[in-house]
Amino acid sequence: MTIWQAIFQAIVQGITEFLPVSSSGHLVLIQYFTGPGGQGDLLFIVLLHLGTLFSVIVAYWKIIAELLREVVFILIDLPRGKFSISKASAKRRMALLLMLSVLPLVFVIFFRDFFESMATGGNLLPVGISFLITSALLFIADRCPKGHKTAKTMKARDALAVGCMQAIAPMPGISRSGSTIAVGLMMGLDKKYAVAFSFIMSIPALLGASILEIGDAVRYGVNTPVPVMVVGVVVAFIVGLFAIKLVQWLVVSDRFRIFAWYTLALGAVVILVAAVELSTGGILRTIFGG
Repeated sequence: MTIWQAIFQAIVQGITEFLPVSSSGHLVLIQYFTGPGGQGDLLFIVLLHLGTLFSVIVAYWKIIAELLREVVFILIDLPRGKFSISKASAKRRMALLLMLSVLPLVFVIFFRDFFESMATGGNLLPVGISFLITSALLFIADRCPKGHKTAKTMKARDALAVGCMQAIAPMPGISRSGSTIAVGLMMGLDKKYAVAFSFIMSIPALLGASILEIGDAVRYGVNTPVPVMVVGVVVAFIVGLFAIKLVQWLVVSDRFRIFAWYTLALGAVVILVAAVELSTGGILRTIFGG
């Protein structure tokens, strides 16, 4: 892999990881027509995910530091009988709600093979339908009344609803950021808070996905030069940080709907392509050399 190929992949990863367009859905489309990438570069892909993970940590480092502090004090207060949810501060409530929201991720482990089969099964129809689901969620959220819930007023059911959407986000075509922010807005969360909650909640998901893949990545070996991987991680981090800031601005300024139209158009095209492929035995894939 050349340094320019690494930079291109890092830019794509950084943009699609946080913009509500589904990075996994786009990856499936690329691999369908060009063929799957070599397993020897799997470690590089994992490192790109870690690069975008760092961008979330940097973007929200002040809030994350406060949340970690609250987790420590929760662990101290529990055995001393001083823990009280009703008297919890806003940051302590947010820490508890985030912990609650990541519980649905446990089910992802049991459905991992199903999600992988969607990505490698060679049938684009489910991917197209998933893009339309993302579009529908974004359209509905765009038409919801402005919410005002923050960490102090957010309910447990709100956190679970957002967490459940994150648990099905591994389906190619379902945008993790788009679906979780959309559901947060539907539940009445304040726009800025909905974005922050979604991105901070993504940290365990990104870290967990990297841990699950790191074993396979090491087993397949390292084919990408270390300097090239370093450049890729740095670019993914910078682009990811830019994408987070862009999403923050788009949601607060009521411009998030542009991605609803994009995923609607893309989903319709993918479904049309899937119908052509099924009726012709994969003629388009053959033409494009997949």
